[in-house]
Amino acid sequence: MLPIIHRNVGWIEVISGCMFSGKTEELIRRLRRAIIARQKVAIFKPRIDNRYSADHLVSHSDLKIPSRVVEHPREILELALESQVVGIDEAQFFDADLVPVCQKLANMGKRVIVAGLDMDYRGEPFEPMPQLMATAEYVTKTSAICVICGNPAHFTQRKTHDSERVIVGAADIYEARCRNCFEPPPREESDESS
Repeated sequence: MLPIIHRNVGWIEVISGCMFSGKTEELIRRLRRAIIARQKVAIFKPRIDNRYSADHLVSHSDLKIPSRVVEHPREILELALESQVVGIDEAQFFDADLVPVCQKLANMGKRVIVAGLDMDYRGEPFEPMPQLMATAEYVTKTSAICVICGNPAHFTQRKTHDSERVIVGAADIYEARCRNCFEPPPREESDESS
């Protein structure tokens, strides 16, 4: 007896890595292929990411694709109902609700492609990426080039002394570093006591 093949099976793909590692570029590449295949595609980015464009995903290498801006992950559910493929960029800027939203979309038979930073400027996991990576069927980890030594880079070095976890920026504030060249900021006294 032949196995039954379900055509409307969804899944989650996660593209993660440090800044300047080509995450958005890879997301755009996958979304363009879905468009070429005449699939219905819905693309989203968080409102906080206004670095290059208000209505496009834009990579650091200036690749771009039209997108919708959302404030909260639950908005994606309503806006993506008619789509077959859902693209979400800068996932680290969304709250933990992104995880059940992506799971629900995949359970509805949609291909969900999510890109985001896996670690913050301190080298610590950047929520909600760890949960997305754990529940995804496919995970791609990208690397950049260390600006100090030229080795593969997996860390995002902040060049300023700001201590807020989220500061939206590009090469003016961040650079890619390898493990040996990465210099995490000193831990706050309150962090050490916990």
